[in-house]
Amino acid sequence: MSVKQISIFIENKKGSLAEVTKFIADRKINLKALSIADTQDFGILRIITDKPDEARNMLKNEGYTVTATSVLAVELTDAPGSMASILSVLSESDISVEYTYAFVSTVENKAYMIFRVDDNNKATKALIAANIPVINQEDIFNK
Repeated sequence: MSVKQISIFIENKKGSLAEVTKFIADRKINLKALSIADTQDFGILRIITDKPDEARNMLKNEGYTVTATSVLAVELTDAPGSMASILSVLSESDISVEYTYAFVSTVENKAYMIFRVDDNNKATKALIAANIPVINQEDIFNK
């Protein structure tokens, strides 16, 4: 079970982030989560959206460099130690985490984490075996 994440390469200059998020908003595409990593010259904006294929195609047609990646979305209790528990399960299962980021849930006392790992299937099985809910794209927007 995975979620489609869109990565957009943008220049690291004033207004670039505003420009791309306005472009997405003007097309009525909802952003649920985002992460940005930057270097001196460019940034990688990673987004979770309700319409990943549509967003990818529109951004590509607009001239942006865009990729789609399968990542895991995990629901966790909004409490100390929840993330540590997930990371322990992944570590004990010999799964490498490349990066992670969080976003807010509308469900009380819940949070969501996005994980980019080296093996989505193995990670999903390990998390489910540990009773950690792995959710899909639809779940993110309907919870």
